[in-house]
Amino acid sequence: MHMLELTRRNALVGGLATLAASPISAGAQTRSRSGSPPPIGAAERKRRLSDVQQRMQSLGIGALVIESGPALDYFTGIQWHRSERPTMAVVPASGAAIIITPFFERPSVSESLQLPLEIRPWQEDQSPYVPVADYLKSRGVGALPIAFEETTRAFIVDGVRRLLPTARLADGAALVRPIRMRKSAAELALMQHASDITIKALKQTHAQVKLGESNHDIAARFERIVGELGGSDTWALVLIDEAAALPHGSGRPQEVKRGSIVLMDCGCAVHGYQSDISRTFVFSADPTPEQRKVWGQVRQGQAIAFAAARVGAPAGTVDDAVRRQYEAWGYGPGYALPGLSHRTGHGIGMEGHEPVNLVHGETTALAPGMCFSNEPGIYIPGKFGVRLEDCFHMTATGPAWFSVPPPSIDQPFA
Repeated sequence: MHMLELTRRNALVGGLATLAASPISAGAQTRSRSGSPPPIGAAERKRRLSDVQQRMQSLGIGALVIESGPALDYFTGIQWHRSERPTMAVVPASGAAIIITPFFERPSVSESLQLPLEIRPWQEDQSPYVPVADYLKSRGVGALPIAFEETTRAFIVDGVRRLLPTARLADGAALVRPIRMRKSAAELALMQHASDITIKALKQTHAQVKLGESNHDIAARFERIVGELGGSDTWALVLIDEAAALPHGSGRPQEVKRGSIVLMDCGCAVHGYQSDISRTFVFSADPTPEQRKVWGQVRQGQAIAFAAARVGAPAGTVDDAVRRQYEAWGYGPGYALPGLSHRTGHGIGMEGHEPVNLVHGETTALAPGMCFSNEPGIYIPGKFGVRLEDCFHMTATGPAWFSVPPPSIDQPFA
């Protein structure tokens, strides 16, 4: 999401010009000529498992349990839904990881498994936690803590605890987060391609907006275009006029009128890696002075955030920088309205929202490979809102855009 700061007017103007000219992404250079970059391969997933095992050893953790979801996909390639029947990976600090899944699901689960890992099935009349406990005992984990990936559901943790009552349990965030937060060149290339598809679809959708159509009509058109361009897992939030002042929308009917503010917050995935881009424009009329002013302030907010995103800086200082400028303009204070009621940005990768966030108080230092949205919107309840959102990734020398922010309200696309 949004916010950031540049304190001097001339610095802001210079920053806007620099941003418009900045390269889109180093990741784009890794793309194959055929179009979409290749999916993440087995070699990279093997390196990820090695990295997490090295972290376990350095932190004195005996094993890590990961249930189905993005983290399991990240390390093994297994793409499987969550249900009451757990599918899990058990990763010891040294040695081979194993996969645990229901017996009747084994053929389906193995289809997306990219590594030569042993699969230990459990039958419907058996506990899924027995093979977990048996393997941990066989590895002699015993005195060392057992970590659980941070999104693991409580009933799975409880199931393992009942079978290993003397084991110490730990949160796996310190193991998994630092690895997933820093994207590889292959990951950046996939995110770049998802961003490119989203921008193309936004441009085409914008060009086809019609008087009187609903926000749902616009969203459906965007999703159709993304499919034609090769994206998947498409989503679109379209907000018109007063609804644009509500960051995540309204269920009330909305239709396009002349002079309407139209806010489009959209994204898709390429081989599991996400985009998230927002554009706000005025339909079929010259913007009012207030619309033009607020749009320009949000664009400056993006420039402030980009300038504040420096390697080594605490992530929360990006949000603080934007908010200081917004308060100087009379918004807020803090997260109060009118103003910016949400964080300036969020982490992004395999999930649309990942740790860490660009939010006040976040102390995690920015480092190369980290990816964020930059979306410092301004919302005026009862009137309208403006959100511009582009994602960037950190390089050794600072941030680099996946999508270039728009130059003006009259040119809502770069």
